[in-house]
Amino acid sequence: MCHCSRCRKVGASSLVFVKSDAFQITAGRENIETFKAAPPYKYDRCFCSVCGTSLGEILSDMDSFPINAHCIDSEIDIRNSFHEFVSEKPSWFEIGDGAKQFSEHPHD
Repeated sequence: MCHCSRCRKVGASSLVFVKSDAFQITAGRENIETFKAAPPYKYDRCFCSVCGTSLGEILSDMDSFPINAHCIDSEIDIRNSFHEFVSEKPSWFEIGDGAKQFSEHPHD
């Protein structure tokens, strides 16, 4: 889960990391737009130009990358592994699980 102001504002703080060789866009590639990241953030954020849904970084060329867990329509069996950018977490939000916490990206 990412608590950075950027992910929170696009409604994509619940992220699932996928391996690029296990992910394929089957339709709608022409509708994907990209918002470019600026340091300290390293992931560009993609979104659907038709409905505005935040997609995460589905156009990444990295070995694994984050996608917005909320854009997956089917049920998935996942558990939260970590919280990143907890330094930007709003004071009213309380982390309620035992997942590891990192001030910024955990793997720089």
